[in-house]
Amino acid sequence: MIAARDATSVNLGRAVLPPRNRPDARLTILDVTKWFGETSGGVRTYLNEKSAYVRRNTALRHVLAIPGATDEIIDDDGVRTYRLRGPRIPTQPQYRFLLATRSLRRIVVHERPDVIEVGSQVFVPWVARLANHGRRTPLVSFYHGNIERNASASLRLHGAPADVVQAMARCYLRVVDGLFSARLAASESMASDLHAAGVGNVTRVRLGVDSETFNTSRRQQREATRLRHGIPTDARVVIYCGRMATEKDIPWLVRAWPAAWARTGAWLVLVGDGPLKESLAKESRAEGRRIVWLPFEPDRGRLANLLACADVAVTPGPIETFGLSALEAMACGTPVLSTDRGAGAELVRASGAGATYRMRDARAFAEALSQLLGGDLNRLGDSGRSHAVQHHDWDDAFDHLFSLYERLAAR
Repeated sequence: MIAARDATSVNLGRAVLPPRNRPDARLTILDVTKWFGETSGGVRTYLNEKSAYVRRNTALRHVLAIPGATDEIIDDDGVRTYRLRGPRIPTQPQYRFLLATRSLRRIVVHERPDVIEVGSQVFVPWVARLANHGRRTPLVSFYHGNIERNASASLRLHGAPADVVQAMARCYLRVVDGLFSARLAASESMASDLHAAGVGNVTRVRLGVDSETFNTSRRQQREATRLRHGIPTDARVVIYCGRMATEKDIPWLVRAWPAAWARTGAWLVLVGDGPLKESLAKESRAEGRRIVWLPFEPDRGRLANLLACADVAVTPGPIETFGLSALEAMACGTPVLSTDRGAGAELVRASGAGATYRMRDARAFAEALSQLLGGDLNRLGDSGRSHAVQHHDWDDAFDHLFSLYERLAAR
């Protein structure tokens, strides 16, 4: 039986939550993560879609604790969002640290969640554990990021021995794993990496795509979309949508593009923001590469138009843990070219909606792109759309996920 919640108020600095009028026995999930910024992508989309699912299901409540510039509380039809004041992360300024242990403790005591899902694995698990001290609420870890491979990619640039970095990352993963009652991963590659690190009992979950917003009818507006954004209308176009960061292999993609352009005559469109964007854009413009740089697109419909106006979407990151952007491209009928590792490659292989190339091999990338552009793009696009609709419906994904929450709460 799920315990009813009290009606006391909670004070977060200047933000005071008014008491609820009656006890609430709905299944309540508290999501805690720092990966929720103004220009963030996959995690933000996942949490927004979860909130939309909760609004359609009156037996559920969704509470989010995310960082912000100031303390703030927002109520919206079964969904409550707490923004907890935190400093920006220096290396990733679109994100903020979530370190407000006492405020999170007040939220946990007030909301009495049935399950707490932790969506980031550095600092936040320990903050959540302290906030949950003395309570039996199960903590669930959703591995939206790959700590081991992220650390290796970052520290490799500073000359750190790869085996030492891997050993340290795996040790940390095993230690933090002791905080959780369940572990979730959205791809086989992420689950395999966790298993190799010594983290067991990982539940593989399938996430979704908004197939109504991301749809093939938007391809009818291709020319208008290209004209609106300064994209050539008479050339093949390859698009990337996501963060401009090292772990996404964007520096490699920008430097490998001249070989691909020489082979195919295509233009590359890069959509998004991130710590490397300014320097990479300056470099590419100085060398006259055929690259169009566009800002982060917050409007989901306009983002779908951009994905639909391209001939191919590229996902170069070898440590993608789900590959939402690739799936959104597939839903728009745009074939995907992915590196041969990570969740992007899994989606391509499962759907038959594109091709893969050997990781960080510029010649292999150019060859794969040439073959893809010379093939039947409409057939590949149809395969991608069919796969997205049949296997990645958000309602179906959340039906399974909330069933898991119910089982954890019942323990």
